[in-house]
Amino acid sequence: MKIGIVGLPNAGKSSLFNALTRAGAEAANYPFTTIEPNVAIVPVPDARLDALAELVGASEAVYDTISFHDIAGLVAGAHRGEGLGNRFLANIRETDAILHVVRAHHDASVVHPDGRVDPIADIETIETELALADLEQAERRLERVTRAARGGERTALVEQAWLEELVAALQSGRPARSVPPPPEAADAMRLLGPITAKPTLFVANVDEGSDEVPAAIAAHAAAQGAGAVAISARIESELSELEAGDAASMRAELGVGEAGLGRVVRGAFELLELNAFFTAGEAKPAQSWHLRRGLTAWHAAGQIHSDIQRGFVRAEVVGWQELLDAGGYVGARERGVLRIEGRDYLMRDGDVITVKFTP
Repeated sequence: MKIGIVGLPNAGKSSLFNALTRAGAEAANYPFTTIEPNVAIVPVPDARLDALAELVGASEAVYDTISFHDIAGLVAGAHRGEGLGNRFLANIRETDAILHVVRAHHDASVVHPDGRVDPIADIETIETELALADLEQAERRLERVTRAARGGERTALVEQAWLEELVAALQSGRPARSVPPPPEAADAMRLLGPITAKPTLFVANVDEGSDEVPAAIAAHAAAQGAGAVAISARIESELSELEAGDAASMRAELGVGEAGLGRVVRGAFELLELNAFFTAGEAKPAQSWHLRRGLTAWHAAGQIHSDIQRGFVRAEVVGWQELLDAGGYVGARERGVLRIEGRDYLMRDGDVITVKFTP
């Protein structure tokens, strides 16, 4: 799962990246500090996995990971290449979802490119650049598809109609996600790859001691079908350098609750419609995995290993809390909560699965 962190210069992207990854990406107070995207693979802690590992006597707990990409600040004109915009836009296209960092704090020592703090204007600047980049791409694709449609090809005709609707939406400022393609052209969005079709989480970079999303940002996110969380990127970056106990004490003093990583990861999961599932056995690593909602035990087996998926026979499945309450697999079998499921079983968040397969 690749998450791109974007926003205007000095919005707090690199400070947030530092808080999430402890990778120490440079966070200087001037535009274009980040030229190439900083990338960090971060484990996603899950207390459920810790409890399962202890219960079954696992050798270790291995968390699933999330990949954060700190992408340099966009500016007006980025779609035309202003401020190295073409490179930045290409980096965004490679991600699965977008974390849009918006300045909502009032620290006068941090320079704003336009000399004022106006979160909605900042959001609109970024969204306009992304929509214009998508518009250019959609218009080029429409020209090619229109030529194919002249021959009467059904698929081309359907895609042409969709692209015309998409171009009109982008011209009016609506994101590509607001114009899903028809079933007959289901792959059209994937092939086009518009940036504004990506799930988006707005991260309001708020003042110290605040963890509330400003009303204007929350309303804008809701109107866009996006999520929103609030983080003081500077405070989170400083806290990330402390030991866990010291960081918790400092959070209590500052009145800041959950760590930024937890809020962002939960928001990302909601955006991407992911469920967590677990594998756990005695003297083996207990691991967490993630799967899109609506997928099956067969798909879960593929997450674990392609050989397991190919040889899938059946799955033993139990909810993580049921397994804990039963005191382990033996108790779960005695209680009848450990179930035998086939390949079409729809996975639920928190399932613990053991796949039986033929090599």
